This record gives sequence, structure tokens and C-alpha cells, in this order.
Amino acid sequence: MTPFPRFYPILDAAILRRRGCSLRDAAAAMIEGGARILQLRVKDNPSQKLFDEACAISDLCRRYGILWIVNDRADLALLTGAGLHVGQDDLPAATARTLIGDGPVLGLSTHNPAQMRAATLEPVDYAAIGPVFATTSKENPDPSVGLEGIAQVRMLTNLPLIAIGGITRTTAEDVLRAGADSAAIIGDLYPDSCDAASLRQRVREWLRITG
Repeated sequence: MTPFPRFYPILDAAILRRRGCSLRDAAAAMIEGGARILQLRVKDNPSQKLFDEACAISDLCRRYGILWIVNDRADLALLTGAGLHVGQDDLPAATARTLIGDGPVLGLSTHNPAQMRAATLEPVDYAAIGPVFATTSKENPDPSVGLEGIAQVRMLTNLPLIAIGGITRTTAEDVLRAGADSAAIIGDLYPDSCDAASLRQRVREWLRITG
């Protein structure tokens, strides 16, 4: 596959709902800001409104050549033509690959060297490692791996390596220097105002940092 975007923004449905911003508007602002990949993260059962927004985002991504990925929800991925990202407690990667086919991108979360070794044997296109730092974006997170954890698993795989968990604009360069190909961002992606102009500006700032 082509080189993975170094900045990997995650559209978190719960955060955007609390901020009063629609998923579609947030996705459009991020694409206008220069994002080349978007992941949709939905932890609740999808409503009709969410499904409609996901379809609208899929259309935007297709129009502008943006890599479009859904976290965990194979049903949403299939219905919106997205790639899929699965975790250790989600659908097994091999099963997910059978469901979505050979074309869509498939990613897998890992949290330690043993899981990364196992990931190298799975039919995935990239592996994530995290949480790198303490994070509030996930309930009951795994222990933080730190920069040393990134460097350790970097030696175990040739897959694109995505770092996630508590990464900020202050720490992103260190994360990439430690061996990550990309930084997936949730918390520090969203400015307090979370309007379209602020999101565009925040994405541009992230792109300057990640290069």
C-alpha cells in the first residue's frame, strides 16, 4: 500500500456529540484542513442519523480520495465501503478480512510485544500500538507503553505502525522519532469551540507537526 499518512485523525462520535458538532461537518472540516485519512469511532449502537452521516462521510472520502476507516463496526464498514480497524477484543482479524474482502484496509490494535508478534501473522495492512501515554478516550485502557514500547515493537514488524493514546502536539514528534509511522489522534484533535474553522486550523497545525 502507499505510505501511510503520518497524521491519523479519529472522528469520535461521542466527543462530537458532546461538543454539538455533526460528524459530517467535522469530517468536511478535517478534509478541508488537509487530512488524508479519517477513522470513525462509534461505541454506541448506530442510529439512523449516525448511519446517514457515515454514508455522507463515505461519499466525501470517495470524492476527495481520503482513506476511510471504521473502528470495530464491521457492519458500518461494509455498508459505507470503509476499511476496518479491529481491537484485541473485537472481531478476529482473519474473520474481519473474510467479511470485508481483500480490497479494504484492515488495521489491528496491539498493546504489547506478544500481540504485535501475533499481528504480523494476521491478514492486516497496519498495526496500532498503544496507549502510548495515559488517555481519557477509552474506558479501562491497557497500561501505557511509552516511547520505549513503540521502539520495542518497531523491531518486530514491517507493517505500518500507528501509535495511539494520549498523544498531543507536544509529544507527537517524539512518538514519530521513536519509530511510529503515524500518530492517531483523538483528544488533542478537538479544540474547545469545535467549529469548522477551528477544526480546520487544528488539522493544519497537526499536519505541520507531523510533516
